[in-house]
Amino acid sequence: MIGRSGNPTLRENTFDRSRQFDGMNAMTIEGTVNKSFITLVILLGSAFSMWMLYFDGYNAMPLAVGGAVIAFALGLIISFVPTASPYLVPIYAIGEGMFLGAISAQYETLYNGIVMQAALLTMGVFFALLVAYKTRLIRATENFKLGVFAATGGVALVYLLSFILRLFGVTIPYLHSNSWIGVGISLVIVIIAALNLVLDFDFIENGAQQGAPKYMEWYGAFGLMVTLVWLYLEILRLLAKLASRD
Repeated sequence: MIGRSGNPTLRENTFDRSRQFDGMNAMTIEGTVNKSFITLVILLGSAFSMWMLYFDGYNAMPLAVGGAVIAFALGLIISFVPTASPYLVPIYAIGEGMFLGAISAQYETLYNGIVMQAALLTMGVFFALLVAYKTRLIRATENFKLGVFAATGGVALVYLLSFILRLFGVTIPYLHSNSWIGVGISLVIVIIAALNLVLDFDFIENGAQQGAPKYMEWYGAFGLMVTLVWLYLEILRLLAKLASRD
């Protein structure tokens, strides 16, 4: 059985529900890498378009909100209906890119150069953990998966509670502040987001080994992209907190 993944889009029983496939019909690591690259290109293209609209003076926020809603809705569908991944993941990447481009442009307006720093750090963390995983410096043991899963769930609950409380004018202390405690909280969340990459690598590798169907390559790319976007946004927030202290 596939181990537990902290990424909610890559659930424990996803491959259990899939039959074994051989040859051209089976999921491969190379195929998942290719699908991940395609998804990333689409997302970055969409984000860059929104970035240009924002700095050309257009009100890009309605499009960004629309993109976020589309991405959220499609993300739920993809999570529960993996067979739809080949058709919906590219559209999801467009919607996610629209949101990401507008948010990044807003941060860039406040702190010049912060977006490039966040992007480079995200890629650096990704490749560092990939190397650590491939060389087995980090192993996705069951206890490791359980710990990351619990930590990720805790972060999700805190963010949900923060959103609900804000509707009533209440904020959770330190979560959004630039105090050193607030910076420390953001750093912990960045680490949790980064560790989810290890679970994603393990999930994709196990899927290929078990001969999951070909469409799971798109599903694996989707899950990996969800983690990368989350990691990028958390790094962006952390750098913004540090920059606002100067």
